[in-house]
Amino acid sequence: GPEEPVVNVAVVFGGTSYPLHIRSRLSPQSFLDMPLEIHPITVIVNNTNPSTLLTQICDILASHKIHGIVFEDNVGTEAVAQILDFISSQTQVPVISISGGSAVVLTPKEPGSAFLQLGVSIEQQIQVIFKVLEEYDWGSFAVITSLYPGYNIFLEVIRSFTEASYFGWELQEVLTFEMSQERSSSRTQRLLRQIDAQVIIVYCAREEAEYLFAMAEQAGLVGPGYVWIVPSLTVGNMEVPPSSFPVGLISVVTESWKLSLRQKVRDGVAIIAMGAASFFQAHGYLPEVGRDCRAPAGATAANTSFYRHLLNVTWEHRDFSFNEGGYLVRPTMVVISLNQHRLWEMVGKWEKGIIHMKYPVWPRYGSFLQPVADNRHLTVATLEERPFVIVENTDPSTGVCVRNTVPCRKQTNSSQSGDGLVDPYTKLCCKGFCIDILKKLAKAVKFSYDLYLVTNGKHGKIVRGVWNGMIGEVYYKRADMAIGSLTINEERSEIVDFSVPFVETGISVMVARSNGTVSPSAFLEPYSPAVWVMMFVMCLTVVAVTVFVFEYFSPVGYNQNLTSGKRPGGPSFTIGKSVWLLWALVFNNSVPIENPKGTTSKIMVLIWAFFADSQVNSGSLGWGTVPPRWGRASSSGVQPPQVRYELPRLSMAPPASLHGVRAPQTGYNPLQMGHSFIHLPPKGMQPPPDGKRAGSPRPHPPSRRRGRKLDAFIYDAAVLNYMAGKDEGCKLVTIGSGKVFATTGYGIALQKDSRWKRAIDLALLQFLGDGETQKLETVWLSGICQNEKNEVMSSKLDIDNMAGVFYMLLVAMGLSLLVFAWEHLVYWKLRHSVPKSHKLDFLLAISRGIYSCFSGVQTLASPGRAPTPDVTASSAQANVLKMLQAAKEMVSTASVGGSLEQATRTIEDWSS
Repeated sequence: GPEEPVVNVAVVFGGTSYPLHIRSRLSPQSFLDMPLEIHPITVIVNNTNPSTLLTQICDILASHKIHGIVFEDNVGTEAVAQILDFISSQTQVPVISISGGSAVVLTPKEPGSAFLQLGVSIEQQIQVIFKVLEEYDWGSFAVITSLYPGYNIFLEVIRSFTEASYFGWELQEVLTFEMSQERSSSRTQRLLRQIDAQVIIVYCAREEAEYLFAMAEQAGLVGPGYVWIVPSLTVGNMEVPPSSFPVGLISVVTESWKLSLRQKVRDGVAIIAMGAASFFQAHGYLPEVGRDCRAPAGATAANTSFYRHLLNVTWEHRDFSFNEGGYLVRPTMVVISLNQHRLWEMVGKWEKGIIHMKYPVWPRYGSFLQPVADNRHLTVATLEERPFVIVENTDPSTGVCVRNTVPCRKQTNSSQSGDGLVDPYTKLCCKGFCIDILKKLAKAVKFSYDLYLVTNGKHGKIVRGVWNGMIGEVYYKRADMAIGSLTINEERSEIVDFSVPFVETGISVMVARSNGTVSPSAFLEPYSPAVWVMMFVMCLTVVAVTVFVFEYFSPVGYNQNLTSGKRPGGPSFTIGKSVWLLWALVFNNSVPIENPKGTTSKIMVLIWAFFADSQVNSGSLGWGTVPPRWGRASSSGVQPPQVRYELPRLSMAPPASLHGVRAPQTGYNPLQMGHSFIHLPPKGMQPPPDGKRAGSPRPHPPSRRRGRKLDAFIYDAAVLNYMAGKDEGCKLVTIGSGKVFATTGYGIALQKDSRWKRAIDLALLQFLGDGETQKLETVWLSGICQNEKNEVMSSKLDIDNMAGVFYMLLVAMGLSLLVFAWEHLVYWKLRHSVPKSHKLDFLLAISRGIYSCFSGVQTLASPGRAPTPDVTASSAQANVLKMLQAAKEMVSTASVGGSLEQATRTIEDWSS
């Protein structure tokens, strides 16, 4: 193939601070790793005024065949970029500005210009600035601009970001005025004092920024309570920051800000070398792009094609792609801040659309969780507990928090990240009822805040004489404020100040709603077992015997002679009939009964009827209060929801069946509530001592809780009401429709004698009066079950609800079969073995009574009346047949057992 050409690159240094030996450091041997041979031509321009710069560059182009120019300056003024753009448009030579004022993006460029800048546009910088604001929830800010060219574009881009974003930005103030020493200082300070925002974005030149910050310091706008953000244009030369620049000043620059001069030059030369190699591979030659400044202007096709090959270059795994405006398409930018040593420090990095920030942004924070002397910035501690504080991960695609969430941090054990940034915590996103309260407070009371999650304990209690949790963070002044589900109690109030309560809470009990299936003995519930025994075993039996005794002594009854019941027409009221009569009166059944003849017995039956009526009425009322299918609160068998809302892993050993008790002062995290609703520690197992849980029940591992269910759960009322409202299927309820015991409230913990207490109290009362608190409660604390907690859920009765009655029928059928078998056994087997004796006559009444209970009452003719003669049967044969029939009936009734002698004796007794 053709011989590889040599690429001539002019490396121009503009400024007076470059060492003289820089010329010897740049040689062809410095670029041996390039795809083509590089011949560097080093030029140092001590004076960067337009005429000097133009003259020296034109001399180089006239004496050498230059393929490209790499320009670097430390002047910090963007005027150099305009000169280079003009030279490139006239000579068609590519110019690569690598840093300094020449890299400040100039748009639009001259027609035909091949000027490329390793910088970022103002739109790209504003995009990163807004990501920084979004990262720390700085939603309210002000903008100050000078009359420097491009300020209109700057304001237009700012407004477009605020209007198009979902974040909800608040542009409080926009000030545009001339920034120069000739301007009246009092007038400038008067304008600055109008600003009420804590975050201020500035657009101006470096010299104008020096004047602005001097005036801002006199106006009291410079200090830990304010955040100033400027683009790279305002920073200028980063070697020596002006003395008026405030500590904590934030800016956005490219990632090359800390690269060595040698590396910057190599990047610029590599762009020209890679583009030349690409052109040479496609065409087989290199064009003579550089020409004398005195030659007539005009772009050639070769020059235009060579320029296109420079626009898409990848070098050392870095993307150097340029757009039509001549600046980087996908730059990697860094966020820098001026630290207390007045050195620029990298605090964040923007790469591939994701920003990675170092906490905290301001050097004024010091090390992690150290107190800060700031009169308008608060460090706030919180604790995850749904729905008051909900913690989520950042958006994986952007690395930022989504809408309505606030960035919060949690301390980790990692010491250093891959980028060299100290990363002692994990970035998370917090939302919830308390977070919305905090956001409203910050806006109303006008303070900024830094939110972090406590890792030492939970809500706060004393462990070995030391407070932990949120209370400990405030008490030991690691945090200015603590917000969350923090219960106000006397012990905590002694060491910290609490705001007025913003949520009413206390102690409540959660149980499971009955699923409607009742026990088989539910129909017996109106009376206790003792009452049923008294009614049907004792009372019924005793009264039945009493009625029969009265009938036994009654002159119109047995008249103290049981054998009188043997005579036809004699008394037939037996103990069995007495029991049958009383049973029928209890249940008002229309069955055949026989009343006693004695007056005393009748009075006793009337008294029993009154007693039965009273019992039936009271029983009906009792049955009406025990609906078999209504959803009602039950204190047994708490079943867990689908583990969507985890309940606190708290449990206590017996007594009773109440487990998982937490008093308001113990401070447990109810985020993980779920499995402990299912299992409890075995009986007799006491919680082991634990220093971290002193004074509170200790969670048990699942293996030690397996096999037992909670009957009830005692916890903070606000959390339990939320869990019951969000429960799937609405199976969990708090007893008494949200009954609260030991009423207290959630408050914001502040340091003792904090100057913020009065302002926060007034703001919370204002929220309550305006209905803002009620709106937040509706959004966060109410659930789908709230409207159903007082409603009765009923449905059709099924077999489960009536099982007890069917069981009773089955038992009765079984007993009937036993009686049936016993009856046949007695009749066919046992009665023949009973010895014949007159002493067994007293069993006649009992036998007849039992028989009448099953076969009905048998009406016998009175002894004084003779059968009505049958006029049609007057013959002797008919009389004999009737006599035999009567004899058969008498023998059967008297149970003579087929003995002729016994029958004869019986007939004689009847006739006597």
